[in-house]
Amino acid sequence: MQPAGNLFDVPQASDMVRLAAGERPRFWVTIDTEEDFDWSQPFSRTGYSLGSVPALADCQAYFERAGVRPIYLVDWPIVADDRAFDILGRAAHEGRCEIGAQLHPWVNPPHEEEVSEKSSYTGNLPIALQRAKMTMLRDAIRDRFGAAPLAYRAGRYGLGAETAALLAELGFRCDTSVRAGFDYRAGHGPDYRRAPLHPWWVETNGGAVLEIPVTTVFGGLLGRLGPSVYHRVEQSGARAALARFGLVERIALSPEGIPAERALEAIDIAIDQQLPVLNFSFHSPSLQAGNTPYVRNTADLEHFYRWWDVVLDHLARRGVEATAAAAIIEMAERARAPCA
Repeated sequence: MQPAGNLFDVPQASDMVRLAAGERPRFWVTIDTEEDFDWSQPFSRTGYSLGSVPALADCQAYFERAGVRPIYLVDWPIVADDRAFDILGRAAHEGRCEIGAQLHPWVNPPHEEEVSEKSSYTGNLPIALQRAKMTMLRDAIRDRFGAAPLAYRAGRYGLGAETAALLAELGFRCDTSVRAGFDYRAGHGPDYRRAPLHPWWVETNGGAVLEIPVTTVFGGLLGRLGPSVYHRVEQSGARAALARFGLVERIALSPEGIPAERALEAIDIAIDQQLPVLNFSFHSPSLQAGNTPYVRNTADLEHFYRWWDVVLDHLARRGVEATAAAAIIEMAERARAPCA
């Protein structure tokens, strides 16, 4: 296997993780577990709340009943909150959920940078500061929950060229920061338009890191041409027309802003593409009404959980079972091509 260099390099065929003959895809529920803040306002080290933390109990109970073991990608304010630990700590210890890391640099010490939109993407910070913040978060999770996290997600999907090497150095085994099909350059963030949907290995001097991208597919009559057409018109405002006429539509596997019928279509597309992992995601503040644009009131919250009822039923009928980080890594290790 030739080194991929960093998480922005297009992986070689030998780096990609694919299903073995007769193997079925699995799905993974990843939750950005974070503080509540006004997404329309400038970033700030203070002024956030943790009012949605108690709602994690209802979330965990729901997924337990469904036989799903979610991974809570916790950030610094969540790790420090005793209520969050009471809810998630025992569940993690008993194997009913997993704990991973999510780095929001503006609230994660050390606080050396000026808070801005650009610095809200961890990958834009000096490498020494990236390492320091990632180390403090890793150690806080280890000390709080009793085990160092295997999985990492950069807040705002904010990877940098050095992230893979830092993750390997700090003992992380996988990253799930790539949001394939999205372009965040307008806000000083990364460009993931060319990122694949299959997981892939990234070789660094410190070892290999598995990238498990958040799943977003493109549906519509244009088929394989859809993504390129979509990205060409994305900034022009024509993408709504493309979706309305059924030509091309970008569909994320998320209950946030994606109707259930579209999610079912995306699941079927992902299965047809033989993706080994369908990576679902959402933000924990959506578990309480009034925190995000996606869950504004009690009716929206009820709809949020009904979305999962519909999606989980469809996954079961398609024979797609839930998985967890360690199992994904194990599967990827089996599928890994021998190093050259």
